[in-house]
Amino acid sequence: MIFLLISICCSVTVAVLLKLARRYKINITQAVTWNYLFAIVLSYIFFKPSLAQLTGTVPSSEYIALGVLLPVVFWFLAGSVRHIGIVKTDIAQRLSLFIPILAAYFLFKEDFTLTKICGLSVGFVAIFFTLHKKTSQKNEGLNWLYPIIVFIGFGLIDILFKKVAQIKIIPYTSSLILVFILAFVISLLSIAYLKVVKKQKMEFINFICGCILGFFNFFNIWFYLKAHTAMASNPSVVFAAMNMGVIIVGSAVGILIFKEKLNKLNYLGLALALVAIILITNVIPALYQMLS
Repeated sequence: MIFLLISICCSVTVAVLLKLARRYKINITQAVTWNYLFAIVLSYIFFKPSLAQLTGTVPSSEYIALGVLLPVVFWFLAGSVRHIGIVKTDIAQRLSLFIPILAAYFLFKEDFTLTKICGLSVGFVAIFFTLHKKTSQKNEGLNWLYPIIVFIGFGLIDILFKKVAQIKIIPYTSSLILVFILAFVISLLSIAYLKVVKKQKMEFINFICGCILGFFNFFNIWFYLKAHTAMASNPSVVFAAMNMGVIIVGSAVGILIFKEKLNKLNYLGLALALVAIILITNVIPALYQMLS
């Protein structure tokens, strides 16, 4: 359980850092780029991959798609945290699990239980209530696009990571490093464009912040994988605890520390999001098995 707690704290810390980026005028594009560089270094240190495996693997379409999606969705994640706050962004990110579940049904023809159907129904209502807001300014009306893109983006990323996990030629951790390398290259091209075309300055503070971001981003993933290893017989418990933990802790941080304002429907959406995760992951039987 300690692995899960650390992973949850690291995940929420990433959102907090993105929230603080605007206050301290950190360039998100540059910070995200160095975040992937630092993640590559940490992955090499902790995963100890074979160089022959890394250099001898030709990236498939799944790797390339992840390499593009990871930085792009990260930029929108930062925009969502900045414009609508940590609470709603965390809920949108965690409820993105609906997309791979729908893909499993429509693309891979997996059976759906009544519990999962109820969970999906509750989840869609939760998204509507969570993002509900009375806008007083015209430009505020477009802010809902950020969490929607986060929702769709992380759902697609989850599907692609599942497909990468099915590649048995190299270990999953080596695949993770390859994805980080591709994401770093894409991010590097983006800041090169901004420097050459937009004349944007490269600042050392963005490198430092990117390294800090990469530190928490990597350990979020690493401890999440360790939690799955330690609780291999109860993956649904790990999955549900991670998603619910991030929503609860993220909401507490957003409301208590950053004074984010939620209306009654938003709070209802938050509660429904937790119910939806419980139903979709079918975590109650697994918990009963653990306790009995």
